[in-house]
Amino acid sequence: MIEVLPLEVRTRLFPARPAAVPEIRDFIRQCTAEAPLSEADGREVSRAVFRALLDSAGPAGAIQISCRTYPDYFEFDVLHAVAEPPQPEAVRDSFADWITETLRREGLSREAVARELGVSAKTVSRWVGGETEPRMRELRRIQERFGAVRLN
Repeated sequence: MIEVLPLEVRTRLFPARPAAVPEIRDFIRQCTAEAPLSEADGREVSRAVFRALLDSAGPAGAIQISCRTYPDYFEFDVLHAVAEPPQPEAVRDSFADWITETLRREGLSREAVARELGVSAKTVSRWVGGETEPRMRELRRIQERFGAVRLN
């Protein structure tokens, strides 16, 4: 006996950068719109995405997320991608906005944060100015110090 199930597959390629996190969250929400993920399942998907971002970090790094929607459940694949990802559309809140607000809220100077994170003050200035974003290893230290990077 063969069972035929209706199946919908959605796949997107994302750059392996912190700025892609809001787009990834939106994609996952779109995939699960009719039956949102449980909190535990959402955390598991988030951990898989974060691990893939860390492993794929680099100028041409990308991750591919595929969502298979079955009648009663979802399956997600989070994979390292080889192809150059498309450039993301404008991000509503940038990493620069987040780090600027975090420094202001914590009452910290760029120099103090640079010392804590083991980077130069010039690097922090570039983050605040939106010229660059942290590498994934730096992002990990940022999250250890300030908690999850919150982008919309």
